[in-house]
Amino acid sequence: MTRERVVVAMSGGVDSAVAAARAVAAGWDVVGISLRLARDGSGSCCSLDDFHDARAVADRLGFPHYVFDMRAVFERDVVAPFVAEYLAGRTPNPCARCNEHVKFGTLWARARELGATRLATGHYARIATDPETGRRCLRAAADPAKDQTYFLFALEHEALARTLFPIGDLTKAEVRAEAAALGLPVAEKPESMEVCFVPDGDAGGFVERRAAAEALRPGRIVDATGRELGRHGGVHRFTVGQRRGLGVAAGGPARRYVRTIDAATGTVTVSDAAGLRARGLVARDVVWSSGTPPPLGASLAVRIRHRHPPVPARLAAAGDGVVHVVFTGDDGPAPTPGQAAVFYRGELVLGGGWIAEGLG
Repeated sequence: MTRERVVVAMSGGVDSAVAAARAVAAGWDVVGISLRLARDGSGSCCSLDDFHDARAVADRLGFPHYVFDMRAVFERDVVAPFVAEYLAGRTPNPCARCNEHVKFGTLWARARELGATRLATGHYARIATDPETGRRCLRAAADPAKDQTYFLFALEHEALARTLFPIGDLTKAEVRAEAAALGLPVAEKPESMEVCFVPDGDAGGFVERRAAAEALRPGRIVDATGRELGRHGGVHRFTVGQRRGLGVAAGGPARRYVRTIDAATGTVTVSDAAGLRARGLVARDVVWSSGTPPPLGASLAVRIRHRHPPVPARLAAAGDGVVHVVFTGDDGPAPTPGQAAVFYRGELVLGGGWIAEGLG
């Protein structure tokens, strides 16, 4: 009997290695694929060393491994939007865009060319059936500290039908233990936490190296009354909620945080912590796992940053890919334009989109 083929996306780390091992153990015909993404090869993942590690795992487990050059796709769909978003005064989420456009977009197309019927990754996520709609949806990982569903919200029912998350039921400690038991050479390999193509963590510096000088937006730093507190060299150096590196003295006992960024005028407005509260948010380009939004007034929880706990909310408006949600109870944290807003019902992901603005 011919086995079904699965392509496993291999970063060279322990998570994708164990995902591949589990696919082999489940009887799939496994092909490992690593992606060359960084333009100059200086990224913190998908480097030559990572490719060697992935190949060593494939050799250990007995399946073929290839490297695909996707630098052009990555530049177009991830890096260029990353720079453009910062120049526009928004804070991008490149990992979510990479998942949507590169790993589950272009890579899936390549997987089909190789005869694969499934794509497996080392993400910490699970796939479930929504009892209210009967359609597939994302489910939070068993390890809450590692859950990556926030970065995967764009995967709809059809994509989930061809996707495998073999380690979604494991904790990180269990993944490492399984890798060690299998003798995989990456069992103790440390993981990377920063944006892969900005390994030094200086997003502002990266934008300055990539953008034309005339595209930078210098301007004023003002308080809520419009009083000028200082000047800055570009809005790309700021994000809503930022406290450090503002370049202005506190001027009192209250700490100052970035409240809003107006790229058109180059104005960065700061306030105390109370000024960061919001009644809700507006999200655009929203996708729903079921294909349609829940009914207006439906209760849900919205996560506005990867590490933030979901905030209870209700759906206030939805149409043409634009959604308004209102936080229930007290005001919630200030949403950051450009970040993802992901909607949950318990452990299930209902959908998500990109934050346009907060509701004052």
